Amino acid sequence: MNDQAASFEPVQIRLQPTPNPNAWKFILDRAVLNEGKATFNNEQEALGNRLALDLLALDGVKQVHFFQNVITITGRLDCEIEELQRAVVSVIETRMPVHNPNWTSEDSKKSKRADMPMELQKIEEILDRTIRPGLQGDGGDLELVRLEQNKLYVRYQGACGTCPSSTSGTLMAIEGILRDELQMQLEVIPV
Repeated sequence: MNDQAASFEPVQIRLQPTPNPNAWKFILDRAVLNEGKATFNNEQEALGNRLALDLLALDGVKQVHFFQNVITITGRLDCEIEELQRAVVSVIETRMPVHNPNWTSEDSKKSKRADMPMELQKIEEILDRTIRPGLQGDGGDLELVRLEQNKLYVRYQGACGTCPSSTSGTLMAIEGILRDELQMQLEVIPV
């Protein structure tokens, strides 16, 4: 079924927990983004994307993350979880018929891997192969911010952004894999 035909059918949504107790995956029967990923922390970042804007406008939503056919919502600690989940489903059901899965932000257009230094491209390839599948399966992801000397600065996205294990076990795993594959002493630092 193509995207246009799917937009006229009622959207099917499956709610799934993540390892982060304050984040949930809403898995759809159609694409949210056909290419890439997008994380929205505020209205400015979501400009031009009605679905993201309306989700961020919900009381209790801290962050919205789009990847393939998944929307990950991170809620504030003080939110009423079931009420927020119902509100998210309602917004998805009403906005998906007019949502454009080909949407890309200006930032994502600017951040193409081919423009990165070779060292960062190699790190991206290692992360794609070893770390990202697990993070994405849990409703999150990882963005490389910069590499300075032997310090790699990363930003967790989606459910990983506020997950307690992202600053301990996950961070150590990332560091260990990169050290092993790159044969260098690398420190991974979340920002």
